Amino acid sequence: MRAIPLLTLLFSSWFALPAHADEAQDWLTRLGRAEQQQSFQGTFIYERNGSFSTYDIWHLVQNGQVRERLLQLDGSAQEIVRVEGHTQCVSGTLVAGLGNSRDSASRSLNPQKLNQFYDLAVIGKSRVAGRNAIIVSITPRDPYRYGFELHLDRETALPLKSLLLSEQGRLLERFQFVRLNTSAAPIDRDLQPSRDCTPVAIGRSETSQTPASNAWHLDWLPPGFELSSTTSRKDPQTTTLDSLMYDDGLARFSVFLEPTDGASVSETRTQLGPTVAVSRHVNTVDGQMMVTVVGEIPIGTAERIALSVRGEKAAANP
Repeated sequence: MRAIPLLTLLFSSWFALPAHADEAQDWLTRLGRAEQQQSFQGTFIYERNGSFSTYDIWHLVQNGQVRERLLQLDGSAQEIVRVEGHTQCVSGTLVAGLGNSRDSASRSLNPQKLNQFYDLAVIGKSRVAGRNAIIVSITPRDPYRYGFELHLDRETALPLKSLLLSEQGRLLERFQFVRLNTSAAPIDRDLQPSRDCTPVAIGRSETSQTPASNAWHLDWLPPGFELSSTTSRKDPQTTTLDSLMYDDGLARFSVFLEPTDGASVSETRTQLGPTVAVSRHVNTVDGQMMVTVVGEIPIGTAERIALSVRGEKAAANP
C-alpha cells in the first residue's frame, strides 16, 4: 500500500459532523501509525480509469517489523511481497521495471504540515465492509495537488476506503475493502510468496545517493514540496539516469534525467488515472537530456515542473 496507502469512495450513508480541523488531524495522526502497529488481512477492490481489480492482502506487524503480501484475484496473475516497505518479489506484469525507488518504508503523516497546504475536515461517518468509519476530507488549498476523501475505521484508523479527486472533483482512483479482519493476524504461511514471485534485487554498486552528472534543481516547486531523495544509476551501457523525488507529506512526484545520446526521442504528455508523465528535452554542454516528471499530481503541475528543471551544465533551449 502506498504513502496514504490505497483509498476510496462509495459509502452507504453519512451524517453531518462538525468539520473541526483538530479532529481531522487527530484521525490522520492515528492513520499514520495504523499500518505500523496493526496486523490485518482482507480483500479490497481497486479502481483506476474505470477498470476494477480485486486483491487479497495479508499485513503482519511482528517484533517491530512490517511484512505484507498482495495477490490479485482477477485478470493476469500479479503478486507482490514487501518487508518494511521494500519489495522482495513480484510476479506478472509488475516484474518489468520494478525496483525499490518507490518502496521506502511507510512515512508517518504530519497533519500539522499538511494543514498548511490542505483543508482537513471530518465531514461525516459511514459503514464499509461491515465496519463503522469516520470520513475525513483532505482538500488542496491550491491547484497543484489532488484531494482525498478517506473513510477510516473507527476502531483502528485503517483506511477502509478512499477516493482520489482531481482539481475538478472528478474521481481518479478508488480503493475499498470488502472484507477486513483485524482480530486474527496473518500467519507465516500467508506471507510466503508463490513459486512465480520473482525476487527483486538492486545492487548497491549501481545506485548512489547523489546525482552523478549535473547538479540538477528546480526553479519552481509547488508550495510545500521538498526534495526527499536523489539517486543516480548506470545501466550496462553506462547510461546514467539521475532521479530526484519530491513530496509534500502526502503527494509525491519524481524527476528523471537521462541523456538521449543523439537518439530522436519524442516529448510526451500522458495521464493514466491519477498518474501523469510529462517529458521534454533540455540542452546541456554535454548534449541533449530528456527530463521526465512522473507522479500523482495534476498534469499542469507536472508540465510547469518539467519546464523549471535546471542544471549547472544546462544551456538555453533554442
